[in-house]
Amino acid sequence: MSTSAALTDTLTRLKGFVPRRSDYTGLRRSWRTDILSGVTVGIVALPLALAFGISSGVGAAAGLITAVVAGLVAAIFGGSHVQVSGPTGAMAVILAPIVAQHGLGSIAMVTVLAGLLVLLAGVFGLGRAVTFIPWPVIEGFTLGIAAIIFLQQVPAAFNTTAPSGQRTLNAAIDIVAHADWSKAWATLAVVAMVAVTMVVLPRVHQAIPESLTAVIVVTLIVYFTDVFDVATIGQLPSSLPAPSIPHVDAEALKDMSGAAVAIAALAAIESLLSARVAATMSPTGPYDPDRELSGQGLASIASGLFGGMPATGAIARTAVNVRSGARTRVAAITHSLLLLGVVYLATGPVSEIPLAALAGVLMVTSFRMVSVGTVRSILRSTRSDALIFVVTAIITITLDLIEAVEIGIVVAAFFALRQVAKRASVTREPLPGPTRPGDERIALLRLDGAMFFGAAERITSAISEGAERNESVSVVIIRMSHLGMLDATGARSLAEIVADLEKRGITVIIKGVQPEHLKLLDGVGVIDELRHENHLVDTLDEAIAHARSHVEREAA
Repeated sequence: MSTSAALTDTLTRLKGFVPRRSDYTGLRRSWRTDILSGVTVGIVALPLALAFGISSGVGAAAGLITAVVAGLVAAIFGGSHVQVSGPTGAMAVILAPIVAQHGLGSIAMVTVLAGLLVLLAGVFGLGRAVTFIPWPVIEGFTLGIAAIIFLQQVPAAFNTTAPSGQRTLNAAIDIVAHADWSKAWATLAVVAMVAVTMVVLPRVHQAIPESLTAVIVVTLIVYFTDVFDVATIGQLPSSLPAPSIPHVDAEALKDMSGAAVAIAALAAIESLLSARVAATMSPTGPYDPDRELSGQGLASIASGLFGGMPATGAIARTAVNVRSGARTRVAAITHSLLLLGVVYLATGPVSEIPLAALAGVLMVTSFRMVSVGTVRSILRSTRSDALIFVVTAIITITLDLIEAVEIGIVVAAFFALRQVAKRASVTREPLPGPTRPGDERIALLRLDGAMFFGAAERITSAISEGAERNESVSVVIIRMSHLGMLDATGARSLAEIVADLEKRGITVIIKGVQPEHLKLLDGVGVIDELRHENHLVDTLDEAIAHARSHVEREAA
């Protein structure tokens, strides 16, 4: 490719990441519905943004700033027309130990660094990678995240703080076991009131925003009575802070690089999954995965500069947006502008919200993240898929989020390769047409499935043992036209098979090598091991005719 052609291709690709007029196709017809949808999502997002900010250890203000700044940037630059972005439960789970280990001052730097990684992933076209994550891994990861979100709220529900240095599960068990019930009853009562309200309200009317209503009702009860002595959010900034570039030094960058990679991976996975689900729910058409990554990367960078936390696509808020009738990005933009209005106009009332009320919201939300029907479907599918699901969930809860996805994918790949290897086989076929004298000395072997590292040894053994059992065989035709996959291990094993048979005086003819396999066979020496270059043929008739000529010469 010439330099000018390469430059043109690069410019064309970069244009795909730039906002364009087509992002707002149909806005003249849908602007009222889009604005109303944005208001609805903003009402739903307010308590969640505050709660996830507190749960992550970054603070309620950072959660609100993230919903405003990152939500706006992702809505404009992202690859989905209906995706709503902001702080999420999964991100809160992964940030909490980072804050505990490196301090609150590290969040701005790690947020910007993770945003850059996600942006680069989009630019280099890695958006389709999420399709390689198996469904049981995704659902197991979701179940584990939901459990951790619930467990993270236990300290606030019991009116205490989590012990430092302990994992979430161990800390929750320790808090419950040593609870001071004289202090815990008040916060537990607040959590219970929020939970009951959120469960009952949808049965009264679906249009009522249950989480915000529950928080408002409980906040009023706590504020106007002296019965509940519970902690509140406290003072919030009444304006957005000025953007600033986080201080970076080489040592801090080295320490935080691993955390940034983990956050970037989680942000990419969660955002792409949410966008994919939104594309199936909404009639607005498919999403652009690479643009979605670049938009989410820019959103996290902007959030970090304003003092927020990393952002991802939020599947719950996105679902509310779609169900409310959103058709363009105006809905997500309106959601961010509504929350911006809260920052400038309503931080006083918001600061009086009890922390236990937000804990109650997240506890109910964690239960809603898990679909009982989905869990039942996975457990009833296959034993391997059920095992992948359970292993991913357990590792997510007990170890680490990214490790859970990695191990889940490895386990899923193991079972998938085992299934592929089982389908690989060697079958001896009768020669087509009327039988001729000497045909019993010709073995026609058909390779099916895949000859790769997981099946190469079994196929080698099958061919070698078959040749040993049939001592009268003097020519072996290996039929490869049915072979679906071939890797270097399989090709090398085939070379060893050919060499072994030829040493024993058995002529090998290879038939029907697919073009994509030929270069690999030649590279590992299979062709060189053949007695003659004419022993590599294209058609079965040609292979059988050549084999019969060998048998006739031997008989003569």
